[in-house]
Amino acid sequence: MNVPTIIGAVIVAAIFIAIVARGIYNKRHGKGGCSCGGDCGTCGCCHEK
Repeated sequence: MNVPTIIGAVIVAAIFIAIVARGIYNKRHGKGGCSCGGDCGTCGCCHEK
């Protein structure tokens, strides 16, 4: 077994899981990637083009 490789893989997997979990959390709480603060009627970034 190559312990450093396993530790590295676990760290990368933990970072990936944290990013995905944060995205799911934000989506469920109505926080999107838009910079308008939820007032999407004024910014246009949330509308399909």
